[in-house]
Amino acid sequence: MPVLLFDGVCNLCNASVNFVIDHDRAGRVKVGAIQSDAGQALLREYHLDPAYLDSLVLLDDGRAYVKSDAALRLARYLDGPWAWLDVLRALPKGLRDTVYDFIAKNRYRWFGVRDACRLPTPELRDRFIG
Repeated sequence: MPVLLFDGVCNLCNASVNFVIDHDRAGRVKVGAIQSDAGQALLREYHLDPAYLDSLVLLDDGRAYVKSDAALRLARYLDGPWAWLDVLRALPKGLRDTVYDFIAKNRYRWFGVRDACRLPTPELRDRFIG
């Protein structure tokens, strides 16, 4: 089962998680904050820096995907036309990641931050790791 790790204090990242939950009605993707104990353990398991907050991280089929690769691979699990976004992986990775990095660098300033990581509601608890 794919796991999406996100920056739990980033408002853009939290909105992205809401989008994933709303558009993955089958519940194929689990989510968790990078800062959580479970998120930190998964980063270490996949040999990623536990301080890494600059990207979504998608763990799928035994591999870790970051930046645009994570976002576009994630699209294949979404309902409706969103799954077609996966075809954008045909664009040069350098170009995709440059755009991703620009947004990631400015996300706190543009969208703000939370004081604490998001906690799942009882209805969504099974969608979260840990």
